[in-house]
Amino acid sequence: MRNPTRDEALRWLTHALDEFGDADDLRERGRFYLALFHFQQAAEKALKAFLYTHLKSAQVFYTHSVGELLKMASEIDSDFQELQNVKKLDRYYIPTRYPNGLPGGVPSRHFDDPQEALDAMKMAKGVLGLVEEKLRGETGLEE
Repeated sequence: MRNPTRDEALRWLTHALDEFGDADDLRERGRFYLALFHFQQAAEKALKAFLYTHLKSAQVFYTHSVGELLKMASEIDSDFQELQNVKKLDRYYIPTRYPNGLPGGVPSRHFDDPQEALDAMKMAKGVLGLVEEKLRGETGLEE
């Protein structure tokens, strides 16, 4: 039997996982500004996948903030409180993409720290891992 909520959550999670893989490829190639943005996006989309199964409102889709989404997820499941540090990913949403989001700098030249990209990868991976675990348990999503 088709479950629209589960199906939609799976679509969001699948895209988040794919985007994470692309971000990690970019990180390994030294394209840190792009990797940072896509790690933020992967975490955002994974949290939206989780929230899609719990909220009847479209409010979750009006924000791109990992911090705001994490707060919503934490109100539903306290396990998400352990990930509070991942709200740092929000700092990569605008400045990694637009020169005017980084006064006096050029994103492709400014974001040049491999450790920063590795840290962002670990944060995003933590979100994706917890969301996968929760969705498998709640909706029967396959591994």
